[in-house]
Amino acid sequence: MAKIEITKTELVWPGKYNEDGTLKEVPRVSLPFQVIETINESRATREARKEREKQLTLFDIYEGKEGDTFEEGWKNKLIWGDNLLVMGSLLEKFAGKIDLIYIDPPFATGADFSFTAPIGEGGDEVFKEQSVIEEKAYRDTWGRGVDSYVAMLVPRLRIMRDLLSQSGSLFIHLGVQVNHFIRVALEEVFGAENVVDEIIWSYGTPSGGRAAGNKIIKAHEYLLYAVKSYGAHIYNKQFLRYSEKYINERFNKVDEEGRRYQPRKRVDEKGEVYYQRQYLDDAKGVPLSTVWSDILQTYSMHLVKRAAEETGYQTQKPEALLERIISIASNPGNLVADFFCGSGTTLAVAEKLGRRWIGCDLGRWAIHVTRKRLLGIENCKPFEILNLGKYERQYWQGVTFGDKNDKAATERALYEYLAFILKLYGAQPVEGMVHLHGKKGKAMVHIGAVDAPVTIAEIDAAVDECAKLKQGELHVLGWEWEMGIAASNEGKGGLMHEAAKKKGVKLLLLQIPREVMEEQAAAKGDVRFFELAYLEAEIKQPKKLTAQVTLKDFVIPNTDLIPEDVRSKVKKWSDYIDYWAVDWDFQNDTFMQGWVAYRTRKERKLPLSSDPHTYEKPGKYRILVKVIDIFGNDTSQAFDVEVK
Repeated sequence: MAKIEITKTELVWPGKYNEDGTLKEVPRVSLPFQVIETINESRATREARKEREKQLTLFDIYEGKEGDTFEEGWKNKLIWGDNLLVMGSLLEKFAGKIDLIYIDPPFATGADFSFTAPIGEGGDEVFKEQSVIEEKAYRDTWGRGVDSYVAMLVPRLRIMRDLLSQSGSLFIHLGVQVNHFIRVALEEVFGAENVVDEIIWSYGTPSGGRAAGNKIIKAHEYLLYAVKSYGAHIYNKQFLRYSEKYINERFNKVDEEGRRYQPRKRVDEKGEVYYQRQYLDDAKGVPLSTVWSDILQTYSMHLVKRAAEETGYQTQKPEALLERIISIASNPGNLVADFFCGSGTTLAVAEKLGRRWIGCDLGRWAIHVTRKRLLGIENCKPFEILNLGKYERQYWQGVTFGDKNDKAATERALYEYLAFILKLYGAQPVEGMVHLHGKKGKAMVHIGAVDAPVTIAEIDAAVDECAKLKQGELHVLGWEWEMGIAASNEGKGGLMHEAAKKKGVKLLLLQIPREVMEEQAAAKGDVRFFELAYLEAEIKQPKKLTAQVTLKDFVIPNTDLIPEDVRSKVKKWSDYIDYWAVDWDFQNDTFMQGWVAYRTRKERKLPLSSDPHTYEKPGKYRILVKVIDIFGNDTSQAFDVEVK
């Protein structure tokens, strides 16, 4: 390793510098976003806003051709994915445009990705451990202790600085274990002059288990506050209410109108003393300091307020904390971001305070909980759910297996990709076949492409090849699926499965999980392929030009893979459903939510019939029904209807 010349105090960790002594660059990969769902916007509004010619694709590609206000077409954004890739991909459109970033990166606790989730209509709850992706994120963050935590966070801070506007601010929520390290790193990234404050959040009175032990009780966390350019940053001074004791002692006079005041001594230009009335109702209060002791942890709140906010996330922060931060460092209409958004507290508060927002999280369930939380806000502005989808997979495929221009290298990369997926699935490659790539036991295996959904025609061709070879079972593995393709893998109501059965082939459709792209998870064999769930629905037309959807069944194949503590609490098929929605005129592109129902922690009953929808004119329509189960997985089924 080359000698590194240290000219100033800095934090150094393994991996900060390259072998030649140069600072390791932050990987900045710019990938297109896929819009997978649009919420609170009608299709008519969306079509009127489109300037480009309509293209029929499974997902819309986010083009960034929107204004900076809701009137100009802005929609808030909830993004599922690795925040390093997400932030790098945001740079093209959002560099220098975000006014406030708040992040609450994982502390050194196993609770960061876990939560309790209620099941069904009763009061039963299950504890949800972190997923394999979340486990991998936790290993990356804390696998080597503070070294890996700093190595994870600092590259992200560099990108966040580039995303901030000149008047922008960053708040980082940290525990006592890492605050001092990140403070030094933050000064290096932002400049010491731009690290404004270190705020102590004293969140409650020690009691119970926290009062045990042989050391002073921890009852605080830290907020590091940095700005892009000190002096140009947005800063709205905040005041706290006077205490009752202060009011009674100081504002102890009452005028003829009943207003409380205190006499304040003043000196005029001639040096003569006089007294001026300072009225309590005109006083702003006590200026906010760097010690915040008036905001309680979520679990310490009054039961009514706690019930209104609680989502089941153990590390959830109270809305009052985010309300203060957002009020300090942004104005209505400004853009606020949270790239570790968890249960969505930052986004919910930004929505209520009239800010625009972008949120991101690695966890599928976090995205789902946040979506429900936002839908519960009255007059919630339009927002869309995005991911990097096939583009992230293409990037992964290129990095992992090579991405050359010559034909031989491309074919070799494809072969390596297929061999890799087959190995993870426990199958062996086969040669000399057109549509069949491997064999597992007695079953043939077909693997879908990285960058395209598995189609009905693709499955038909693989089934035909199986039948021709007198092979009685076919497993199809896919990343994404043509809409309406999924059905029961036991032949219940599934046209694909029935058609395959008539040809003497048992068909199973299995999801390739995102975990295969995580090197550690794949190396450990922490990858499980799940069969696609199936939903059955009935479409009725109660009146002229109307349609109504009723869910009739929801099947998760192989329930043995579901933890016993969950299975034991499920009383009926609908208990597996947490949320369902309908797009009344699906155009084979983005799912446009036209009606939705979901469970909350307070209201556990779930209607299984939608409200009737009225169409403007008769004709053939495709209705898409989306179900999200209690694990955060979504299943969609398309129904073609003729409305009369």
